[in-house]
Amino acid sequence: MKTFDLYLLRNLAVATAFIAVVLTLIIFLTQSLRFLEIVMNAGSSGHTFWILTCLALPRFFEVILPISLMTATVFVYNKLTLDSELIAIRSMGHSPFELGKSAMAMGLIMTVLLWFITMWGAPIALAKMQEMRQQLKAEFSNFMFKESVFNPAGKGLTVYISEKRSDGELLGLMIHDTRDPTKLPSTVLAGRGMIVSTPDGHQVIVFNGSRQQYNPKSGTLQKLEFDRYTIDLPENKAVSKRWAEPDERTINQLFKPDKANARDLENMREFNVEIHRRFTSPLLAFGFPLIALISLLLGSVDRRGQAGHIAFAIITVILIQGLFLTSYNLARNSNFGLVLMYVLSFSPIIIGLFFLNSRSESSRQQLMEFVSDVLTQAKIKIAKIREGSAP
Repeated sequence: MKTFDLYLLRNLAVATAFIAVVLTLIIFLTQSLRFLEIVMNAGSSGHTFWILTCLALPRFFEVILPISLMTATVFVYNKLTLDSELIAIRSMGHSPFELGKSAMAMGLIMTVLLWFITMWGAPIALAKMQEMRQQLKAEFSNFMFKESVFNPAGKGLTVYISEKRSDGELLGLMIHDTRDPTKLPSTVLAGRGMIVSTPDGHQVIVFNGSRQQYNPKSGTLQKLEFDRYTIDLPENKAVSKRWAEPDERTINQLFKPDKANARDLENMREFNVEIHRRFTSPLLAFGFPLIALISLLLGSVDRRGQAGHIAFAIITVILIQGLFLTSYNLARNSNFGLVLMYVLSFSPIIIGLFFLNSRSESSRQQLMEFVSDVLTQAKIKIAKIREGSAP
């Protein structure tokens, strides 16, 4: 049996990893669209884009991994049933609990992993992502100049552009610079120019123009003709420090909010709800495969397929996941939501372990009768709906 358990564990691990990678790639594509425009507008490198998108992924793992494991459990155990492997092992007298040990072991491993991700990994990644987004927006605001408008590009620097071309070239520039109080104000006029990004910051490079300075004391106008001239744009180094949202804080920071910060004190309930969510949400990674196990291992076995049992498992998981997200939103305003979060997290575990470990065949039969009744009622309702919609 030990060899069979390892065989199951290996198949479950491979299937879970494959499904998780597919779901992660889908999430990656959807998230990348959010950051592509801001990265391109800010003139940042592709390296920044990849980092930003990858930092957005960990917070989705608490949904991806439980669903991946549940799907892998359904696939592996149903395949073993169709291939008669599971039937042969059951005929040797092994109980459903023994057959489900591998899936339960995977559930425990996934739960521990998700506790680490939700309590430390995801908040750190999310906080870093938000910080990078803020910096990119600050850089973008420095050189997002509008046509035919005097654009402030920082304290003491104003840029006017008459036209912007699709290739990024700027035409008809006037730049007024009063940033250095020890020097005379200067005005740069140029026929064309462009904005470039360098390791030291952003610059405006202008061509075929002149730099003029007027000295009010002497009443003279100094004029310098040039073919190429570079002006450094100010960097927003003093980006305003943003308040960290509850989901951006590690579990240690949630337990120890800043008592001197008024906003922290106002959001104490948000912190408490977030703490409860991070404890309960990973438990679904253990509960979901148990739902699949009681659907596929209890009751009669049909080698032609177990579509009804699989459908029951999928619908139950979707229902629990949806209710859990709803309960999290309710918990922000009501203690009922907190109670519901714990009920939804622990119920699949308690019910699953009870029926899998139950030595009473009557208990299992009662569960299967209940599942059968639910499926029968669903079929009847679907039939009535089809009859009602028929011409």
